Amino acid sequence: MFGSKIDLFNKEWLDVVFAKKNKSYGAYELRQTNAKNTTKSLLIASAIFILLFVGPKIYALIAGILPEPPPEKMIEVTMQPPPPINPEVKTPPPVEPPPPKQDQIKFPPPIVKPDNEVQDEEPPKLEDLKKADPGQKTIEGDPTADIVQIAPAGEGPKQAQVVEDNTVYNFVSMENPPNYPGGLDKFYKYLGDNIKYPPMAAENNIQGKVLVSFTVEKDGSLTDLKVERKLGYGTDEEAMRVLKLSKRWNPGMQNGKPVRVKYNIPISFNLAQ
Repeated sequence: MFGSKIDLFNKEWLDVVFAKKNKSYGAYELRQTNAKNTTKSLLIASAIFILLFVGPKIYALIAGILPEPPPEKMIEVTMQPPPPINPEVKTPPPVEPPPPKQDQIKFPPPIVKPDNEVQDEEPPKLEDLKKADPGQKTIEGDPTADIVQIAPAGEGPKQAQVVEDNTVYNFVSMENPPNYPGGLDKFYKYLGDNIKYPPMAAENNIQGKVLVSFTVEKDGSLTDLKVERKLGYGTDEEAMRVLKLSKRWNPGMQNGKPVRVKYNIPISFNLAQ
């Protein structure tokens, strides 16, 4: 067919196609260099493929030509034999313990042995045991010697470990619950004399109770102050401020010892009519 013989990448056809068009746009130059770029790409791809295929064989050939590295040298170390034992040097005999203060007569504990190894020995008499202590062998005592007691080393006397009771008790189940000096009436009087009504609460006519909780420590101080039920408008902060300034309480007692006790107290805020 006529159309199959047309080479659109031929320079003459390119000039016809791009006649009266912007040849500096880029497409014109790309079509001119298309054949050259295709040939270059094929050559580069073929070279890379051949190099990957033949590379390991070339490396093996070069490795066989190169000389082998010298073998590692092994250094042999000769150990000198220990010096011979001098038979003239004798081991000193074991040191005998000092003689006991009281005479000792041989009376070892019984040991089970076969019949052929049993040696008939006369046991010590009762009169001898009254004068001497039983032992592994018969030793004459030295009345001037010190008494030596051989016993395993111990850890010494142990003191009884005192376990401190840090349990926080509920004041309802206490034998002697903590109390403010002078009683709870004195405590509420202290609150009434020291609480300053917050201006924001007064302007908004806020009245009610703030429920607070605290722990009376063993020394009577107040810790863990919390607002359990809030009223707002500055009343909660004022209640906490006055509690922190409170004097020490008398601590709660359980089994005759001071303990930590948790308290819940409502603080009322009422505007005077």
